[in-house]
Amino acid sequence: MIEAQRGNAADYEALLRLLTGHLRAYFRRRLGSAPDIVEDLVQETLLAVHNHRHTYVPTEPFTPWLHAIGKYKLIDHLRRDGRRIDSPLPDDDSYALIEDTAEDAANARRDVGKLLASLPARFRLPLQHVKLEGLSVEEAAARTGMSVSAVKVGIHRGMKALARGLSGGGDADR
Repeated sequence: MIEAQRGNAADYEALLRLLTGHLRAYFRRRLGSAPDIVEDLVQETLLAVHNHRHTYVPTEPFTPWLHAIGKYKLIDHLRRDGRRIDSPLPDDDSYALIEDTAEDAANARRDVGKLLASLPARFRLPLQHVKLEGLSVEEAAARTGMSVSAVKVGIHRGMKALARGLSGGGDADR
């Protein structure tokens, strides 16, 4: 990861390949036999690693940083799926959870609503249906009248636009 942060593309590609197998095993241990969900979580986690690689501190261990991202992706999935976590998560520092309060949740919903409202419908609707409501890409396509490809592109570009907006990087309609 340190070499990837320095811009070494070959090392970054090797890291992503290594992480793919590691994350696949990580999610299989936690979800059992749900290969589609496991693959979705692997891809979501790899995307989060890519988008947040600048937050990794080279003097800190890499695996707890990676597992924290994976754990939050898993928790997001379980929440979207409407399931409760029956077994407690490990209680060491690398897995510390921030307690949610009703006020925090309300503030987060308001903030997400404002961010989404800043996006054009071709980005906002796919993000809302797939990422917030938990619909499949196919269901979102049927609901919006968009093609499956357009929904996927809308999600990707919408996420990039949100990231740019959060970092103060300009127009959300790119």
